[in-house]
Amino acid sequence: MFDNNGSFLLAMFEFFIFVAWIMCLFYVFSDIFRDRDLGGGAKTLWCIFIIVLPFLGVFVYLIARGSGMTRRSMEARQQLMDQQAEYVRSVVGSSGGDASIDQIASAKKLLDDGAITQTEFEHLKARALGTTSVSEGAGA
Repeated sequence: MFDNNGSFLLAMFEFFIFVAWIMCLFYVFSDIFRDRDLGGGAKTLWCIFIIVLPFLGVFVYLIARGSGMTRRSMEARQQLMDQQAEYVRSVVGSSGGDASIDQIASAKKLLDDGAITQTEFEHLKARALGTTSVSEGAGA
């Protein structure tokens, strides 16, 4: 199949160009469907144009709408980062961040009022933080 090194290198180059072309097609199609400014008819026309005349269609799309591709990609990334940050805030808020602080504050108030002893306060504090207290292991 490959007579010499030149034909192998040429085949590798052609394969690289083919993969790059496929990636470009996927990127353009994903941008077409990500764009909220385009209506259904315009999206259909762009898809038909790219399917019927792939090279010309992709190049015309990149020239005509290339600047918006970057903006839409950045907006999608920012939206994903915002969703991740909101998820992290919801998980941290529900699993102990503020709840531990509230439990320790209420235990400190009980200690200050004289309702509990220092040992009981340390035990409540350790339980709120999710650790074992030192006095439990040594005293028992």
